[in-house]
Amino acid sequence: MGDYEKLLENLNLSREEPGAGTGSWLKCGGKLLHSVSPINGEVIGGVYTAEGEEYERIVSVAVDAFKEWRNVPAPKRGDIVRQIGNAMRANKEKLGSLISLEVGKIKTEGDGEVQEMIDIADFALGQSRMLYGKTMHSERKKHRMYEQWHPLGPIGVITAFNFPVAVWSWNAFIALIAGNTVIWKPSSVAPFSAIATMKIVWKVLKENGLPEGILSLLIGKRVDIGEALIKDDRIPLISATGSVSMGLHVSKEVAARLGRSILELGGNNGVIVSPSTDLDLAVRAIVFGALGTAGQRCTTIRRVIVHKEIYKAFVEALIQAYNRVQIGDPFANSTLMGPLINHGAVTSMQTALKKLKDQGGRIVYGGEVLSGGIYNAGTYVKPCICEAKADYPIVHEETFAPILYLIQYRTIDEAIRYHNEVPQGLSSAIFTNDIRESEIFLSHTGSDCGIANVNLGTSGAEIGGAFGGEKKTGGGREAGSDVWKTYMRRQTCTINWSNDIPLVQGVQFDIG
Repeated sequence: MGDYEKLLENLNLSREEPGAGTGSWLKCGGKLLHSVSPINGEVIGGVYTAEGEEYERIVSVAVDAFKEWRNVPAPKRGDIVRQIGNAMRANKEKLGSLISLEVGKIKTEGDGEVQEMIDIADFALGQSRMLYGKTMHSERKKHRMYEQWHPLGPIGVITAFNFPVAVWSWNAFIALIAGNTVIWKPSSVAPFSAIATMKIVWKVLKENGLPEGILSLLIGKRVDIGEALIKDDRIPLISATGSVSMGLHVSKEVAARLGRSILELGGNNGVIVSPSTDLDLAVRAIVFGALGTAGQRCTTIRRVIVHKEIYKAFVEALIQAYNRVQIGDPFANSTLMGPLINHGAVTSMQTALKKLKDQGGRIVYGGEVLSGGIYNAGTYVKPCICEAKADYPIVHEETFAPILYLIQYRTIDEAIRYHNEVPQGLSSAIFTNDIRESEIFLSHTGSDCGIANVNLGTSGAEIGGAFGGEKKTGGGREAGSDVWKTYMRRQTCTINWSNDIPLVQGVQFDIG
Protein backbone atom coordinates (compact mmCIF):
# COMPACT_ATOMS: atom_id res chain seq x y z
CA MET A 1 0.00 0.00 0.00
CA GLY A 2 2.99 2.31 0.30
CA ASP A 3 3.20 2.78 -3.48
CA TYR A 4 -0.52 3.65 -3.57
CA GLU A 5 -0.04 6.25 -0.88
CA LYS A 6 2.91 7.82 -2.68
CA LEU A 7 0.94 8.07 -5.92
CA LEU A 8 -2.04 9.62 -4.14
CA GLU A 9 0.26 12.07 -2.37
CA ASN A 10 1.87 13.10 -5.66
CA LEU A 11 -1.60 13.90 -7.04
CA ASN A 12 -2.63 15.80 -3.91
CA LEU A 13 -5.06 13.06 -2.91
CA SER A 14 -5.78 11.63 0.52
CA ARG A 15 -7.09 8.15 1.31
CA GLU A 16 -10.53 9.68 1.93
CA GLU A 17 -11.95 12.41 -0.29
CA PRO A 18 -15.26 14.26 -0.65
CA GLY A 19 -17.14 13.41 -3.83
CA ALA A 20 -18.55 16.81 -4.77
CA GLY A 21 -17.12 20.21 -5.55
CA THR A 22 -17.33 23.31 -7.69
CA GLY A 23 -13.72 24.47 -7.43
CA SER A 24 -13.59 23.83 -3.71
CA TRP A 25 -14.88 20.72 -2.01
CA LEU A 26 -18.25 20.33 -0.32
CA LYS A 27 -18.81 18.31 2.82
CA CYS A 28 -20.78 15.32 1.55
CA GLY A 29 -23.39 13.53 3.59
CA GLY A 30 -23.39 10.24 1.69
CA LYS A 31 -21.77 6.93 2.53
CA LEU A 32 -18.11 6.16 1.94
CA LEU A 33 -17.58 4.66 -1.53
CA HIS A 34 -14.49 2.48 -1.78
CA SER A 35 -12.34 2.44 -4.87
CA VAL A 36 -10.95 -1.08 -5.34
CA SER A 37 -8.09 -1.80 -7.72
CA PRO A 38 -8.87 -4.72 -10.05
CA ILE A 39 -5.15 -5.44 -10.19
CA ASN A 40 -5.04 -7.05 -6.74
CA GLY A 41 -8.41 -6.38 -5.11
CA GLU A 42 -6.98 -3.90 -2.61
CA VAL A 43 -8.80 -0.74 -1.56
CA ILE A 44 -7.16 2.42 -2.93
CA GLY A 45 -9.25 4.73 -0.77
CA GLY A 46 -12.74 6.01 -0.11
CA VAL A 47 -14.95 8.84 -1.38
CA TYR A 48 -17.84 10.36 0.54
CA THR A 49 -20.72 10.46 -1.91
CA ALA A 50 -22.92 13.44 -2.70
CA GLU A 51 -26.60 13.62 -1.83
CA GLY A 52 -29.45 16.00 -2.60
CA GLU A 53 -28.13 19.00 -0.69
CA GLU A 54 -24.75 18.85 -2.44
CA TYR A 55 -26.44 18.30 -5.79
CA GLU A 56 -28.54 21.44 -5.45
CA ARG A 57 -25.52 23.49 -4.39
CA ILE A 58 -23.47 22.36 -7.37
CA VAL A 59 -26.17 22.98 -9.98
CA SER A 60 -26.95 26.42 -8.54
CA VAL A 61 -23.29 27.43 -8.65
CA ALA A 62 -22.92 26.06 -12.21
CA VAL A 63 -25.94 28.10 -13.34
CA ASP A 64 -24.48 31.28 -11.82
CA ALA A 65 -21.02 30.61 -13.25
CA PHE A 66 -22.49 30.14 -16.72
CA LYS A 67 -23.80 33.72 -16.68
CA GLU A 68 -20.22 34.95 -16.27
CA TRP A 69 -18.34 32.36 -18.33
CA ARG A 70 -20.53 32.84 -21.45
CA ASN A 71 -19.37 36.48 -21.61
CA VAL A 72 -15.69 35.55 -21.76
CA PRO A 73 -14.61 35.81 -25.44
CA ALA A 74 -14.38 32.38 -27.04
CA PRO A 75 -10.64 32.62 -27.87
CA LYS A 76 -9.95 33.46 -24.23
CA ARG A 77 -12.03 30.45 -23.20
CA GLY A 78 -9.83 28.46 -25.58
CA ASP A 79 -6.72 29.75 -23.86
CA ILE A 80 -8.02 28.49 -20.51
CA VAL A 81 -8.46 25.05 -22.08
CA ARG A 82 -4.93 25.32 -23.49
CA GLN A 83 -3.64 25.88 -19.97
CA ILE A 84 -5.62 22.87 -18.74
CA GLY A 85 -3.99 20.80 -21.48
CA ASN A 86 -0.57 21.94 -20.34
CA ALA A 87 -1.44 21.01 -16.76
CA MET A 88 -2.33 17.54 -18.03
CA ARG A 89 1.06 17.35 -19.77
CA ALA A 90 2.78 18.12 -16.50
CA ASN A 91 0.81 15.41 -14.69
CA LYS A 92 0.58 12.81 -17.47
CA GLU A 93 2.71 10.11 -15.91
CA LYS A 94 1.14 10.39 -12.44
CA LEU A 95 -2.46 10.59 -13.65
CA GLY A 96 -1.85 7.79 -16.17
CA SER A 97 -0.60 5.60 -13.31
CA LEU A 98 -3.70 6.33 -11.23
CA ILE A 99 -5.96 5.38 -14.15
CA SER A 100 -4.07 2.10 -14.56
CA LEU A 101 -4.31 1.42 -10.83
CA GLU A 102 -8.00 2.19 -10.58
CA VAL A 103 -9.36 0.49 -13.74
CA GLY A 104 -6.60 -2.00 -14.62
CA LYS A 105 -5.46 -0.60 -17.96
CA ILE A 106 -1.88 -1.34 -18.92
CA LYS A 107 0.36 1.65 -18.18
CA THR A 108 0.76 2.74 -21.80
CA GLU A 109 -3.04 2.89 -22.14
CA GLY A 110 -3.39 4.83 -18.91
CA ASP A 111 -0.86 7.37 -20.19
CA GLY A 112 -2.57 7.32 -23.56
CA GLU A 113 -5.85 8.32 -21.97
CA VAL A 114 -4.23 11.42 -20.49
CA GLN A 115 -2.74 12.12 -23.93
CA GLU A 116 -6.29 12.09 -25.32
CA MET A 117 -7.13 14.87 -22.87
CA ILE A 118 -4.09 16.82 -24.05
CA ASP A 119 -5.01 16.30 -27.69
CA ILE A 120 -8.62 17.42 -27.29
CA ALA A 121 -7.40 20.49 -25.37
CA ASP A 122 -5.18 21.38 -28.33
CA PHE A 123 -8.08 20.80 -30.71
CA ALA A 124 -10.45 22.90 -28.60
CA LEU A 125 -7.96 25.79 -28.52
CA GLY A 126 -8.06 26.03 -32.31
CA GLN A 127 -11.81 25.47 -32.44
CA SER A 128 -12.38 28.40 -30.07
CA ARG A 129 -11.51 30.72 -32.97
CA MET A 130 -13.72 28.85 -35.42
CA LEU A 131 -17.24 28.88 -33.97
CA TYR A 132 -18.43 29.95 -37.38
CA GLY A 133 -21.90 30.96 -38.46
CA LYS A 134 -22.74 31.65 -42.11
CA THR A 135 -24.50 34.26 -44.18
CA MET A 136 -27.44 33.47 -46.46
CA HIS A 137 -29.06 35.47 -49.24
CA SER A 138 -32.48 36.80 -48.28
CA GLU A 139 -35.34 36.65 -50.75
CA ARG A 140 -36.35 40.11 -49.55
CA LYS A 141 -34.75 43.22 -50.98
CA LYS A 142 -32.36 45.09 -48.67
CA HIS A 143 -32.36 42.36 -46.04
CA ARG A 144 -29.37 40.49 -44.62
CA MET A 145 -29.71 37.03 -43.13
CA TYR A 146 -27.14 35.06 -41.17
CA GLU A 147 -26.84 32.49 -38.38
CA GLN A 148 -24.79 32.57 -35.22
CA TRP A 149 -24.08 30.25 -32.31
CA HIS A 150 -24.53 31.05 -28.62
CA PRO A 151 -23.59 29.22 -25.40
CA LEU A 152 -26.22 26.73 -24.27
CA GLY A 153 -25.95 26.46 -20.47
CA PRO A 154 -24.70 24.02 -17.83
CA ILE A 155 -23.92 20.65 -19.42
CA GLY A 156 -24.22 17.32 -17.60
CA VAL A 157 -21.60 14.69 -18.46
CA ILE A 158 -22.01 11.07 -17.31
CA THR A 159 -19.02 8.81 -17.98
CA ALA A 160 -18.19 5.10 -17.72
CA PHE A 161 -15.30 3.29 -16.03
CA ASN A 162 -13.44 2.17 -19.17
CA PHE A 163 -12.36 5.70 -20.09
CA PRO A 164 -12.67 7.32 -16.69
CA VAL A 165 -11.33 10.77 -17.69
CA ALA A 166 -10.85 11.00 -21.48
CA VAL A 167 -14.55 10.92 -22.39
CA TRP A 168 -15.21 13.71 -19.90
CA SER A 169 -12.56 15.83 -21.61
CA TRP A 170 -14.03 15.21 -25.09
CA ASN A 171 -17.23 16.77 -23.81
CA ALA A 172 -15.94 19.27 -21.27
CA PHE A 173 -13.26 20.98 -23.36
CA ILE A 174 -15.57 21.50 -26.33
CA ALA A 175 -18.39 22.60 -24.03
CA LEU A 176 -16.02 25.07 -22.35
CA ILE A 177 -14.93 26.81 -25.55
CA ALA A 178 -18.62 26.94 -26.51
CA GLY A 179 -19.22 29.02 -23.37
CA ASN A 180 -20.86 26.40 -21.17
CA THR A 181 -20.22 25.19 -17.65
CA VAL A 182 -19.92 21.45 -17.02
CA ILE A 183 -21.17 19.16 -14.24
CA TRP A 184 -19.47 15.76 -14.27
CA LYS A 185 -20.87 12.54 -12.83
CA PRO A 186 -18.09 9.97 -13.24
CA SER A 187 -18.28 6.22 -12.81
CA SER A 188 -18.45 5.18 -9.17
CA VAL A 189 -15.90 2.50 -10.05
CA ALA A 190 -13.22 5.10 -10.82
CA PRO A 191 -13.81 8.06 -8.48
CA PHE A 192 -10.18 8.85 -7.66
CA SER A 193 -9.25 9.38 -11.32
CA ALA A 194 -12.02 11.95 -11.56
CA ILE A 195 -11.08 13.70 -8.32
CA ALA A 196 -7.40 13.91 -9.32
CA THR A 197 -8.40 15.36 -12.68
CA MET A 198 -10.58 18.02 -11.10
CA LYS A 199 -7.87 19.05 -8.66
CA ILE A 200 -5.56 19.64 -11.61
CA VAL A 201 -8.05 21.68 -13.64
CA TRP A 202 -9.42 23.68 -10.69
CA LYS A 203 -5.90 24.95 -10.01
CA VAL A 204 -5.80 26.39 -13.54
CA LEU A 205 -9.18 28.05 -13.14
CA LYS A 206 -8.19 29.60 -9.82
CA GLU A 207 -4.90 30.90 -11.23
CA ASN A 208 -6.95 32.74 -13.85
CA GLY A 209 -9.27 34.31 -11.29
CA LEU A 210 -12.32 32.51 -12.63
CA PRO A 211 -15.44 31.80 -10.54
CA GLU A 212 -16.26 28.43 -9.05
CA GLY A 213 -18.77 26.29 -10.89
CA ILE A 214 -17.24 26.34 -14.37
CA LEU A 215 -16.18 22.69 -13.91
CA SER A 216 -17.95 20.73 -11.16
CA LEU A 217 -17.88 17.14 -9.91
CA LEU A 218 -20.66 14.96 -8.46
CA ILE A 219 -19.94 11.42 -7.29
CA GLY A 220 -22.96 9.61 -5.95
CA LYS A 221 -25.63 6.99 -6.42
CA ARG A 222 -27.68 6.87 -9.57
CA VAL A 223 -30.91 7.27 -7.62
CA ASP A 224 -29.60 10.31 -5.76
CA ILE A 225 -27.46 12.09 -8.33
CA GLY A 226 -27.90 10.53 -11.77
CA GLU A 227 -31.68 10.74 -11.76
CA ALA A 228 -31.65 14.33 -10.53
CA LEU A 229 -29.16 15.31 -13.23
CA ILE A 230 -31.07 13.89 -16.19
CA LYS A 231 -34.41 15.33 -14.98
CA ASP A 232 -33.16 18.85 -14.21
CA ASP A 233 -34.59 21.56 -16.50
CA ARG A 234 -31.62 23.80 -15.68
CA ILE A 235 -29.34 21.43 -17.60
CA PRO A 236 -30.18 21.70 -21.32
CA LEU A 237 -27.83 18.95 -22.49
CA ILE A 238 -26.86 15.57 -21.03
CA SER A 239 -23.98 13.61 -22.54
CA ALA A 240 -24.07 10.01 -21.31
CA THR A 241 -21.73 7.11 -21.97
CA GLY A 242 -22.74 3.61 -20.90
CA SER A 243 -24.94 0.64 -21.69
CA VAL A 244 -27.86 0.59 -24.10
CA SER A 245 -30.31 0.12 -21.23
CA MET A 246 -28.85 3.15 -19.45
CA GLY A 247 -29.08 5.20 -22.64
CA LEU A 248 -32.70 4.27 -23.20
CA HIS A 249 -33.54 5.50 -19.72
CA VAL A 250 -31.52 8.70 -20.05
CA SER A 251 -33.00 9.56 -23.44
CA LYS A 252 -36.54 9.00 -22.18
CA GLU A 253 -36.09 11.23 -19.12
CA VAL A 254 -34.26 14.00 -20.99
CA ALA A 255 -36.75 13.95 -23.87
CA ALA A 256 -39.64 14.16 -21.40
CA ARG A 257 -38.44 17.67 -20.52
CA LEU A 258 -37.50 18.43 -24.16
CA GLY A 259 -33.80 18.52 -23.34
CA ARG A 260 -30.95 17.39 -25.58
CA SER A 261 -28.87 14.26 -25.14
CA ILE A 262 -25.64 12.92 -26.58
CA LEU A 263 -25.64 9.14 -26.19
CA GLU A 264 -22.56 6.94 -26.56
CA LEU A 265 -23.79 3.42 -25.86
CA GLY A 266 -23.02 -0.15 -26.85
CA GLY A 267 -20.61 -1.24 -29.55
CA ASN A 268 -20.59 -4.72 -31.09
CA ASN A 269 -17.91 -3.95 -33.59
CA GLY A 270 -17.24 -6.12 -36.61
CA VAL A 271 -14.27 -6.52 -38.93
CA ILE A 272 -14.35 -8.11 -42.38
CA VAL A 273 -11.18 -9.91 -43.48
CA SER A 274 -11.00 -10.30 -47.27
CA PRO A 275 -8.98 -12.91 -49.21
CA SER A 276 -6.84 -10.08 -50.63
CA THR A 277 -5.78 -8.75 -47.24
CA ASP A 278 -2.29 -8.51 -45.80
CA LEU A 279 -2.88 -11.24 -43.21
CA ASP A 280 -0.11 -10.13 -40.85
CA LEU A 281 -1.41 -6.55 -40.86
CA ALA A 282 -4.95 -7.73 -40.16
CA VAL A 283 -3.94 -10.03 -37.30
CA ARG A 284 -1.84 -7.38 -35.55
CA ALA A 285 -4.65 -4.83 -35.77
CA ILE A 286 -7.30 -7.29 -34.63
CA VAL A 287 -5.30 -8.43 -31.59
CA PHE A 288 -5.04 -4.88 -30.29
CA GLY A 289 -8.65 -4.14 -31.19
CA ALA A 290 -9.88 -7.23 -29.37
CA LEU A 291 -7.61 -7.11 -26.30
CA GLY A 292 -6.95 -3.41 -25.67
CA THR A 293 -8.28 -2.47 -22.22
CA ALA A 294 -8.93 -6.22 -21.79
CA GLY A 295 -11.79 -6.05 -24.30
CA GLN A 296 -13.59 -3.36 -22.32
CA ARG A 297 -13.69 -0.58 -24.90
CA CYS A 298 -16.88 0.44 -26.65
CA THR A 299 -14.80 0.16 -29.84
CA THR A 300 -13.45 -3.32 -29.04
CA ILE A 301 -13.50 -5.78 -31.93
CA ARG A 302 -16.04 -8.47 -31.03
CA ARG A 303 -16.77 -10.07 -34.40
CA VAL A 304 -14.39 -11.01 -37.20
CA ILE A 305 -16.07 -12.02 -40.45
CA VAL A 306 -13.46 -13.98 -42.42
CA HIS A 307 -13.60 -15.28 -45.99
CA LYS A 308 -13.77 -19.07 -46.03
CA GLU A 309 -10.74 -19.36 -48.35
CA ILE A 310 -8.38 -17.86 -45.76
CA TYR A 311 -10.25 -18.87 -42.61
CA LYS A 312 -7.90 -21.67 -41.55
CA ALA A 313 -4.74 -19.63 -42.10
CA PHE A 314 -6.28 -16.66 -40.30
CA VAL A 315 -7.26 -18.70 -37.24
CA GLU A 316 -3.80 -20.24 -36.99
CA ALA A 317 -2.12 -16.84 -37.22
CA LEU A 318 -4.53 -15.34 -34.69
CA ILE A 319 -3.95 -18.10 -32.14
CA GLN A 320 -0.19 -17.72 -32.53
CA ALA A 321 -0.55 -14.00 -31.85
CA TYR A 322 -2.78 -14.57 -28.81
CA ASN A 323 -0.18 -16.95 -27.42
CA ARG A 324 2.32 -14.07 -27.40
CA VAL A 325 0.05 -11.81 -25.33
CA GLN A 326 1.23 -11.57 -21.73
CA ILE A 327 -1.52 -11.13 -19.15
CA GLY A 328 -0.80 -9.70 -15.73
CA ASP A 329 0.37 -6.64 -13.85
CA PRO A 330 -0.60 -3.56 -15.92
CA PHE A 331 2.53 -1.75 -14.72
CA ALA A 332 4.92 -4.40 -16.13
CA ASN A 333 6.36 -3.35 -19.49
CA SER A 334 5.80 -6.79 -20.99
CA THR A 335 2.09 -6.93 -20.09
CA LEU A 336 -0.34 -6.40 -22.96
CA MET A 337 -3.57 -7.22 -21.11
CA GLY A 338 -4.52 -6.48 -17.54
CA PRO A 339 -7.55 -7.52 -15.49
CA LEU A 340 -11.24 -7.05 -16.07
CA ILE A 341 -12.77 -4.29 -13.98
CA ASN A 342 -14.36 -6.54 -11.33
CA HIS A 343 -15.76 -9.98 -10.57
CA GLY A 344 -19.08 -9.06 -12.15
CA ALA A 345 -17.33 -8.59 -15.50
CA VAL A 346 -15.70 -12.02 -15.15
CA THR A 347 -19.08 -13.59 -14.44
CA SER A 348 -20.62 -11.88 -17.47
CA MET A 349 -17.85 -13.27 -19.66
CA GLN A 350 -18.37 -16.82 -18.41
CA THR A 351 -22.14 -16.51 -18.85
CA ALA A 352 -21.66 -15.37 -22.46
CA LEU A 353 -19.39 -18.33 -23.21
CA LYS A 354 -21.96 -20.74 -21.81
CA LYS A 355 -24.63 -19.18 -24.03
CA LEU A 356 -22.32 -19.55 -27.02
CA LYS A 357 -21.90 -23.26 -26.38
CA ASP A 358 -25.64 -23.73 -25.79
CA GLN A 359 -26.35 -22.04 -29.12
CA GLY A 360 -23.95 -24.30 -31.03
CA GLY A 361 -20.71 -22.32 -30.97
CA ARG A 362 -17.24 -23.54 -30.07
CA ILE A 363 -14.33 -22.08 -28.10
CA VAL A 364 -11.10 -22.55 -30.03
CA TYR A 365 -8.82 -20.66 -27.65
CA GLY A 366 -8.83 -19.42 -24.06
CA GLY A 367 -11.75 -18.23 -21.96
CA GLU A 368 -10.49 -19.49 -18.60
CA VAL A 369 -10.43 -17.52 -15.37
CA LEU A 370 -6.79 -17.38 -14.29
CA SER A 371 -5.56 -18.14 -10.76
CA GLY A 372 -2.34 -18.17 -8.77
CA GLY A 373 -0.15 -15.23 -7.78
CA ILE A 374 -1.49 -11.90 -8.96
CA TYR A 375 -4.29 -13.80 -10.70
CA ASN A 376 -5.79 -14.62 -7.29
CA ALA A 377 -7.56 -11.27 -7.47
CA GLY A 378 -10.10 -13.20 -9.55
CA THR A 379 -10.26 -10.53 -12.25
CA TYR A 380 -7.82 -11.97 -14.80
CA VAL A 381 -8.99 -14.09 -17.72
CA LYS A 382 -7.45 -15.68 -20.76
CA PRO A 383 -8.80 -13.94 -23.88
CA CYS A 384 -11.12 -16.09 -25.91
CA ILE A 385 -11.48 -16.91 -29.60
CA CYS A 386 -14.75 -18.57 -30.60
CA GLU A 387 -16.31 -20.01 -33.73
CA ALA A 388 -19.87 -18.82 -34.21
CA LYS A 389 -22.57 -18.12 -36.75
CA ALA A 390 -23.83 -14.65 -37.50
CA ASP A 391 -27.36 -15.40 -36.32
CA TYR A 392 -26.49 -16.66 -32.83
CA PRO A 393 -28.30 -14.46 -30.27
CA ILE A 394 -25.12 -14.13 -28.18
CA VAL A 395 -23.28 -12.70 -31.20
CA HIS A 396 -25.85 -9.90 -31.31
CA GLU A 397 -25.16 -8.97 -27.69
CA GLU A 398 -22.25 -6.87 -26.46
CA THR A 399 -20.26 -8.61 -23.73
CA PHE A 400 -17.70 -6.26 -22.19
CA ALA A 401 -14.89 -8.81 -22.18
CA PRO A 402 -12.14 -10.16 -24.49
CA ILE A 403 -14.37 -12.55 -26.45
CA LEU A 404 -13.87 -12.67 -30.22
CA TYR A 405 -16.46 -14.37 -32.45
CA LEU A 406 -15.19 -15.72 -35.79
CA ILE A 407 -17.75 -16.00 -38.60
CA GLN A 408 -17.12 -17.30 -42.14
CA TYR A 409 -18.45 -15.68 -45.32
CA ARG A 410 -18.41 -16.37 -49.07
CA THR A 411 -19.25 -13.07 -50.80
CA ILE A 412 -18.74 -9.42 -49.85
CA ASP A 413 -22.51 -8.87 -49.86
CA GLU A 414 -22.90 -11.72 -47.39
CA ALA A 415 -20.13 -10.32 -45.20
CA ILE A 416 -21.74 -6.87 -45.08
CA ARG A 417 -25.11 -8.40 -44.29
CA TYR A 418 -23.60 -10.33 -41.38
CA HIS A 419 -21.79 -7.21 -40.26
CA ASN A 420 -24.92 -5.02 -40.22
CA GLU A 421 -27.28 -7.54 -38.60
CA VAL A 422 -26.44 -6.58 -35.03
CA PRO A 423 -28.41 -3.80 -33.29
CA GLN A 424 -25.32 -1.73 -32.42
CA GLY A 425 -23.54 0.52 -34.90
CA LEU A 426 -20.42 2.16 -33.48
CA SER A 427 -17.17 1.21 -35.24
CA SER A 428 -16.31 -1.08 -38.14
CA ALA A 429 -13.45 -2.07 -40.43
CA ILE A 430 -12.51 -4.07 -43.49
CA PHE A 431 -9.10 -5.49 -44.28
CA THR A 432 -8.70 -5.72 -48.04
CA ASN A 433 -6.40 -4.75 -50.91
CA ASP A 434 -9.34 -4.81 -53.33
CA ILE A 435 -10.40 -1.21 -53.99
CA ARG A 436 -13.89 -2.28 -55.03
CA GLU A 437 -14.46 -4.06 -51.72
CA SER A 438 -13.24 -1.07 -49.73
CA GLU A 439 -15.49 1.30 -51.67
CA ILE A 440 -18.51 -0.99 -51.23
CA PHE A 441 -17.81 -1.13 -47.50
CA LEU A 442 -17.66 2.67 -47.27
CA SER A 443 -20.71 3.24 -49.48
CA HIS A 444 -24.31 3.74 -48.38
CA THR A 445 -24.86 0.00 -48.94
CA GLY A 446 -21.86 -0.91 -46.79
CA SER A 447 -21.12 -0.46 -43.09
CA ASP A 448 -24.00 1.05 -41.13
CA CYS A 449 -21.72 2.30 -38.33
CA GLY A 450 -20.71 5.80 -37.32
CA ILE A 451 -17.05 4.88 -37.86
CA ALA A 452 -15.79 2.86 -40.85
CA ASN A 453 -12.13 2.05 -41.45
CA VAL A 454 -10.11 0.34 -44.16
CA ASN A 455 -6.99 -1.64 -43.21
CA LEU A 456 -6.97 -0.56 -39.58
CA GLY A 457 -8.93 -1.73 -36.59
CA THR A 458 -12.01 -0.35 -34.88
CA SER A 459 -10.24 1.01 -31.79
CA GLY A 460 -8.13 4.09 -31.19
CA ALA A 461 -10.21 6.78 -32.92
CA GLU A 462 -8.49 10.14 -33.39
CA ILE A 463 -10.05 13.11 -31.64
CA GLY A 464 -10.15 15.19 -34.84
CA GLY A 465 -13.13 13.26 -36.16
CA ALA A 466 -16.64 13.03 -34.78
CA PHE A 467 -16.83 9.98 -32.52
CA GLY A 468 -20.08 8.04 -32.16
CA GLY A 469 -22.40 5.50 -33.71
CA GLU A 470 -25.82 4.67 -35.07
CA LYS A 471 -28.72 2.40 -34.13
CA LYS A 472 -28.59 1.33 -30.48
CA THR A 473 -25.23 3.00 -30.06
CA GLY A 474 -27.35 6.11 -29.60
CA GLY A 475 -26.56 8.45 -32.48
CA GLY A 476 -24.46 10.85 -30.41
CA ARG A 477 -21.20 12.45 -31.55
CA GLU A 478 -18.31 13.70 -29.43
CA ALA A 479 -14.81 15.18 -29.88
CA GLY A 480 -13.88 16.71 -33.26
CA SER A 481 -15.24 17.78 -36.63
CA ASP A 482 -18.29 20.05 -36.15
CA VAL A 483 -19.42 18.42 -32.90
CA TRP A 484 -19.04 21.81 -31.18
CA LYS A 485 -22.42 22.79 -32.63
CA THR A 486 -24.14 20.26 -30.36
CA TYR A 487 -23.03 22.25 -27.32
CA MET A 488 -24.41 25.56 -28.61
CA ARG A 489 -27.74 27.03 -29.63
CA ARG A 490 -28.20 28.14 -33.23
CA GLN A 491 -29.81 31.49 -33.92
CA THR A 492 -30.99 32.67 -37.36
CA CYS A 493 -30.91 36.47 -37.68
CA THR A 494 -32.46 38.76 -40.31
CA ILE A 495 -31.77 42.49 -40.56
CA ASN A 496 -33.98 44.78 -42.61
CA TRP A 497 -32.06 47.85 -43.80
CA SER A 498 -34.83 49.10 -46.12
CA ASN A 499 -37.78 51.39 -45.45
CA ASP A 500 -40.31 48.69 -46.37
CA ILE A 501 -41.74 45.57 -44.72
CA PRO A 502 -41.85 43.01 -47.53
CA LEU A 503 -43.29 39.63 -46.54
CA VAL A 504 -42.09 36.24 -47.73
CA GLN A 505 -43.96 33.78 -49.94
CA GLY A 506 -45.74 36.66 -51.65
CA VAL A 507 -48.05 37.32 -48.72
CA GLN A 508 -49.85 40.70 -48.88
CA PHE A 509 -50.91 42.41 -45.66
CA ASP A 510 -51.40 46.14 -46.28
CA ILE A 511 -52.86 48.09 -43.39
CA GLY A 512 -52.69 51.35 -45.35
